[in-house]
Amino acid sequence: MTDYPVVEDAADLARVAAGLAAGNGPVAVDVERASGFRYSQRAYLIQVYRRGAGVSLIDPPAVGDLTPLQEAIGDAEWVLHAASQDLPSLSEEQLVPPRIFDTELAARLLGHPRVGLGAVVEDTLGITLEKAHSAADWSTRPLPQSWLEYAALDVVHLVDVRDALANELTEQGKTALAVEEFEAVRVRPPKPAREEPWRRLSGLHTVRGRRALAVARSLWQAREDFARDSDIAPGRLIPDRSVVAAVRADPGTQQDLARLKEFTGRASRTELDRWWAAIEAGRADPTPPAERGTGDAPPPPRAWSQRNPEADARFKHARPAIQGLAERLNMPVENLLSPDALRRVAWSPPEPADADAVGARLTELGARPWQVAETAQVIADAFVESVHADPEGAEAAS
Repeated sequence: MTDYPVVEDAADLARVAAGLAAGNGPVAVDVERASGFRYSQRAYLIQVYRRGAGVSLIDPPAVGDLTPLQEAIGDAEWVLHAASQDLPSLSEEQLVPPRIFDTELAARLLGHPRVGLGAVVEDTLGITLEKAHSAADWSTRPLPQSWLEYAALDVVHLVDVRDALANELTEQGKTALAVEEFEAVRVRPPKPAREEPWRRLSGLHTVRGRRALAVARSLWQAREDFARDSDIAPGRLIPDRSVVAAVRADPGTQQDLARLKEFTGRASRTELDRWWAAIEAGRADPTPPAERGTGDAPPPPRAWSQRNPEADARFKHARPAIQGLAERLNMPVENLLSPDALRRVAWSPPEPADADAVGARLTELGARPWQVAETAQVIADAFVESVHADPEGAEAAS
């Protein structure tokens, strides 16, 4: 087993930064978080690798200011796998790449059947990686050497993988569109907060009545506040199923809640006063939530035939056309065009729904230029066909 020291202070970081600055080519970067253990998504370990500099493992909470790392990398390309997952955590540490190569996204655009890091490394380099610690609590200190070795392997082969995938992109004529996709990921702003995030409670669909939903909302918020303050993942305090169980049981007293065997979790009893107060607050809420959430998204397509038959016909013609195009381009359909974008333009098309207008609408919805160029005419043609098709033909097209 290789012994990987961890950079834990400014002096060690300065040494690593000097080595990186003297290296050559792209810099492989990976982040280990403590998802499922901590509330935050901060980086608890950052791994970097550059040819000529080797691999370094950095402890951001211990080091603090990582400016020397950013300066050492300079304008070099950063290589990440599933960059959208790591970029927010890197941004919290003031680490912002000037350009990226996303090996996971590249593999998708190339039509690879498996796009996990281990699979892509194996498919491109013939090297098998162990993934034994992928779900570990990386806020643990000190970090075991076996974990550090695993973490190092996440970046040590990544530049070679990048080169192999870059060659494939060239062979398939997809280099330009890949650059567009990488840049879109790099500059994508954080997702806006959901209007009613509590509605994502697993099992909430079994809760009936506005009063009960108010209790669910209150319990969710109490758990969220406590999780944020203590930096513990909400589900480790009380899991979703316990929140829903408490709502459905409708306990009459705090003692009834304590006796509810389905009410589990590390804080289910130690914070019983907190949960009971939330239940009482929910019951007294003068503005209970609506039975159904609000939002501007179209309804589920299964309801379209009754609510908007014309949109239903448009969607049932456009969806298989886009699926067929994705197959011809050898990539997943969701990478060719966001399913949400297709649903929205089918539900509320521009007028007239020609290729230029459809393309403009897709651009408003976040489609990249290459996606618009590939799909706008296909969608416009499908919309025209839907007008002339009979209901049976539209149904068959689905």
